[in-house]
Amino acid sequence: MPLERFSLENYRCFREIQEVELGKITVVLGRNNSGKSAVVRALSLLSTGIRGDFPYPLDLDLIQGSTPSFADLVHGSSPHGRIHLGVSIGIAGGKVVSATAEVQNIANQGMQLVSSLEISCGEDVTNLSWIPGLDAYSSEKRAYLVDHQERRVGFRGLLPDPADWSDSVGGVRGVSGVIREELDEIRYLGPFRKSPERFFRSPARALRSVGYRGERALGMLAADEMYGRGLIGREVNTLLEGILPEWRLEVTDVGSGMYIPKLRSLRDPDLVVHIDDVGTGVVQFLPIVIQRAADRVEPPIKPVIEIVEEPELHLHPSAHAAIADLYVDAVQESQVRFLVETHSENFLLRLRRRVAEQKLGPEDVKVYFVEQVEGSAILRKIEVDALGNLDYWPRGVFAEDFEEVRALADAQANRIDDAR
Repeated sequence: MPLERFSLENYRCFREIQEVELGKITVVLGRNNSGKSAVVRALSLLSTGIRGDFPYPLDLDLIQGSTPSFADLVHGSSPHGRIHLGVSIGIAGGKVVSATAEVQNIANQGMQLVSSLEISCGEDVTNLSWIPGLDAYSSEKRAYLVDHQERRVGFRGLLPDPADWSDSVGGVRGVSGVIREELDEIRYLGPFRKSPERFFRSPARALRSVGYRGERALGMLAADEMYGRGLIGREVNTLLEGILPEWRLEVTDVGSGMYIPKLRSLRDPDLVVHIDDVGTGVVQFLPIVIQRAADRVEPPIKPVIEIVEEPELHLHPSAHAAIADLYVDAVQESQVRFLVETHSENFLLRLRRRVAEQKLGPEDVKVYFVEQVEGSAILRKIEVDALGNLDYWPRGVFAEDFEEVRALADAQANRIDDAR
């Protein structure tokens, strides 16, 4: 069963607790530097802590795209601060397993530890609270109050070590193992995709993800040509028909495991453009299309949440809606869901249109707007109804074109009046 929601508190620009309920497509909007990226990247951070096999809460070196210090994650950058991170996952039988951890920074020791944890399965809830003492900074087991009884508990990432977590500890059998096992695979594609090389080598094995900068995208095509009979490449060109209709992507084997990617014009077959000579927009959206094609050829076995920052980057506005449709088709065909940070009005409008057309349910699309209130960011949830209407819209957002047209009309009217 999939991840239903995640939460964060005292995290980066968010002082108060914020909760993100996930749909099939979850969209995060906001002005520049409002905190949109902080929201979507929090899920990658949570994933490293839940899936981590290390005795400390978070391995910041595993965060794709950046390596912050822990103090950078704390609201106000307090060196002795703490953050709260939580997840809720639906499991068989209609139950929900949840965990909310408080991670405390111990600046003078250069370390962090889980200072409190609430973990639940259905109606069963267990609370752990760290007891400072001589072993407080041990990397192995520490003393905790577990439902008011002192016990020694070892941690692996944000959760208790499954070897220590049985029905003799708190009455919640194997719940940390369930959360680790049931958490969706988390992918992340950042806002700046890697420029392609003129030549590239096929990897030694087939790849399942394009990487956080799209750096593995062309390698996936090369591996597909070598091991997979070009199925992904053919699917890529099917998808490109709606975004780049007059071009076809080709991957040419030049020997010694090296390949050349190029675009061939469908109007003039003699017109060929090497991929490193094409426009920036093509380079930015190609990893998105290749990932979608790979998932069509071999759908993921387990649920996936794909985080994408600014999928529309450097694309003409007419292509923004086509990217949205890629995601609409993907959630209907596979177990992949999307958490998207975007500045594109056209992207959101296409999703709303698909809801009105009943190609998506209103519950499938979750929309959040990040806004600043008294020096701190908050997440405002915007409800979508069955007709694609929104129950709230922040003033002045996506109104720039209307304001410009109105100002242009006023200026034109003034010029006409002056001429008279």
